Amino acid sequence: MTSRKRLSPEESRKSALSAARELLIEAGPQAVTLKAVSGRIGRTHANLLHHFGSAAGLQKELAKHLAETVCITIKDAVHASRAGLGTPREVVDLAFDAFDKEGAGALTSWMMLTGNEDALGPIVETIHELVHEIAPEEEAEHGAVMRVHEETLALVLMAMGDALIGSALARSLGLPETAARDRALRMLETSIELVSQKS
Repeated sequence: MTSRKRLSPEESRKSALSAARELLIEAGPQAVTLKAVSGRIGRTHANLLHHFGSAAGLQKELAKHLAETVCITIKDAVHASRAGLGTPREVVDLAFDAFDKEGAGALTSWMMLTGNEDALGPIVETIHELVHEIAPEEEAEHGAVMRVHEETLALVLMAMGDALIGSALARSLGLPETAARDRALRMLETSIELVSQKS
């Protein structure tokens, strides 16, 4: 019988968050329990309790981890788009995929339903930091801080809503399943056009 590799506290946390993310995507937020995560990474329940305190603590850290990962990806896409290396469509798709395929929408709604609303703090804070990192040039040159904030709010809410009921609602209205993404894209393209006209 081989002994388990001893991990540093940081490696152990990263391993647990990676397993939690896999469980979230595979089986939904209700599957992200300390028992399931510890079983997947071959650690004890007590080990995860030491790192996260509770299942709610694990979910809060997972939300923060997802938000940071998603925001880094979106930020890179926005910078690439501004440099002519990417497209607004890529920015929209990354945001929508984060809430849908990556499970952020399901996790957020699950935390709210189970009374773990304080776990939303890391998501909100990370998105807020992303906006300020993306927008400073526009704020200085065009005084567009409120517009950037409003568009970020709209994009996140559209992505979240689409992840939860978008396909069913679009079908019931006789619209293509990409209708919300297409609307978000038009919003972003209009914003880029306004900025280029003012510069």
